[in-house]
Amino acid sequence: MAKTAADLAVPRPPIEYWRRYVHDDLPPILHGALACFVEKGFHGTSIRQIAERSGLSVPGLYHHYESKHALLVAIMQDAMNDLWERTQMALVEAGDSVLRQLQLYIECLVLFHASRPAVASTTITETRSLNPQARSHHISLRDRQHKALDDIVDAGIAQGLFGTAHPREATTAVITMCTGVSQWFNPAGELTPTEVAARYQHFATRIVDAA
Repeated sequence: MAKTAADLAVPRPPIEYWRRYVHDDLPPILHGALACFVEKGFHGTSIRQIAERSGLSVPGLYHHYESKHALLVAIMQDAMNDLWERTQMALVEAGDSVLRQLQLYIECLVLFHASRPAVASTTITETRSLNPQARSHHISLRDRQHKALDDIVDAGIAQGLFGTAHPREATTAVITMCTGVSQWFNPAGELTPTEVAARYQHFATRIVDAA
């Protein structure tokens, strides 16, 4: 019997997937490139070093990616797409409650930066290494992520739930606080990612002056 389009469709992960970080989903070449970028920086890393880290020859690496820049773009694209997909799942779980949307947005952002610190920090620090076209695209994805929080805070103000008189500064402060987790979080430390997220949810509600 012929298969229908539904039979052939790739099954979507369950909504609660956004909290799961079992392993890094980067393919081996990008994983090797990321390790080199973290250790030496983008400009301090050579294609040969990435090839050696990935177990490939230089021509073999070029068969998959045309340049070192293409590797960086692929890493950053993966990070932004992963974060956006998880954010959308978190907001679906939150439903119509604006306060719950804020809480789960914060949880999602903290979990991502605590669980994927290498890719998260590289995505932040190496934006400067992108060419103008790639940088413009990356910034558009970053702005999309930021706007999701802007919309939540604007809705909270409209409903009388948030009292901040400075919504744009408030959302920038919240996002900066959450993305900074990738710089200091220690998996062997006293707090789990979930516990950090809970504390940051409290901080965020204070920043937006939640009723």
